[in-house]
Amino acid sequence: MATAVETLEKLERRITITVPLADVQAEVEKRLKIRARTAKAPGFRPGKVPMKMVAQQYGYQVETEVLNDKVGRAFSEAASENNLRVAGYPRIEPKTSEGAAEGTVAFDATFEIYPDVKIGDLSAAEVEKVKSEVTDAEIDKTIDILRKQRVHYHVKGEQGDHGDGGADQSAQNGDRVTVDFVGKIDGVEFQGGKAEDYPFVLGEGRMLPEFEAAAIGLKVGESKTFPLPFPADYHGKDVAGKTAEFTITMKKIEWAHMPEVDTEFAKSLGIEDGDMNKMREDIKTNLEREVNGRAKSQTKDSVMNALIAASELDVPKALVDQDVERLIEMARQDMAQRGMNVKDMPFPPELFTSQAERRVRLGLILAEVVKANKLEATQDQVKSQVEEFAQSYEDPQQVLKFYFSDRRRLAEVEALVLEENVVNYVLGKAKVAEKAVGFDELMGNNAQG
Repeated sequence: MATAVETLEKLERRITITVPLADVQAEVEKRLKIRARTAKAPGFRPGKVPMKMVAQQYGYQVETEVLNDKVGRAFSEAASENNLRVAGYPRIEPKTSEGAAEGTVAFDATFEIYPDVKIGDLSAAEVEKVKSEVTDAEIDKTIDILRKQRVHYHVKGEQGDHGDGGADQSAQNGDRVTVDFVGKIDGVEFQGGKAEDYPFVLGEGRMLPEFEAAAIGLKVGESKTFPLPFPADYHGKDVAGKTAEFTITMKKIEWAHMPEVDTEFAKSLGIEDGDMNKMREDIKTNLEREVNGRAKSQTKDSVMNALIAASELDVPKALVDQDVERLIEMARQDMAQRGMNVKDMPFPPELFTSQAERRVRLGLILAEVVKANKLEATQDQVKSQVEEFAQSYEDPQQVLKFYFSDRRRLAEVEALVLEENVVNYVLGKAKVAEKAVGFDELMGNNAQG
């Protein structure tokens, strides 16, 4: 039996649940008899243990289970009878003996309910719709990147199919060099300051600028000694902020050869007949797919911000707390996958609270917009979205099978479609300003929705 619903805060409610002790005892005895059929104890065959011993061994555990079941069932019935949409889990606490009638045990169930969500006038909302174009310049840049990914090195001065690297035999930016080096501070070598046959590519920024500058211009067999001040925030604490004296000796210099943009290069990119026009079209298609995805992401972010600004609601703390736990677990798993030891690593909840609050707020707003405007994802939309995913893979059929064989994966796609339905709905209502974003800016800033 439950009492009337008591309002504590904006969303917080309390119900007192009373359970007759006779009902509890009857159910406990029933379950103990079932447990006795398989109970084991020294000196007794299985199923022949006296009920008194069974009650001593399992009584407290069974009584707790019965109470939990009865209180949980009573709470669910009370919530249903009062048309309450409970957010999160209730906090169940026993009442004192003064709070329960004779022959009963009473509990207070404190919980939050889902809020009323009021969506304002979306026609007054301002949204930016991001646009970006893929031009020949972007295609050319991408081809250069693909060439650099296929770079291979030849020893300078040695004649080969691609030449000998030119007349200048000294180390220059773009060359891969192999050096010996030793560093000293106040005349004493320090840990990590010495290596033999150490390779790196000049100009990639892998080494400190002073180190690379000293290597440029050296020829094989030449050495150079130079001062190298370590930055104050250098990762090596023993040398951070100090100046070392390094000596480097050039052991080998290799020049970079990038493949020519020809039919063979096109074939290496999957164009079977080596047609370079097809190669450029293929690159353009892939770039446009990426650009459209990032533009959509930034547009969606603008729509979500507009929805938050136009909506009024109280956010249940219980849902925020649950989402904080999910975000912490996601962060822990991500770091573990990167090889980090997270066993004793602290994850302060307050670092995730703001993000969780936004996620919960948006979830409640989106649910209201979808419900009020019948924007549920259709089967055709879900299928179309999966097919779009599949287009960027070599074997689209495998991708289709991957999604349609798992209901959870399809649910993720449905969530994406729902978001897109909401975005399109808001774009149709709000004041939309198209914003042209440069290719480089867009690709360097992948907005998170």
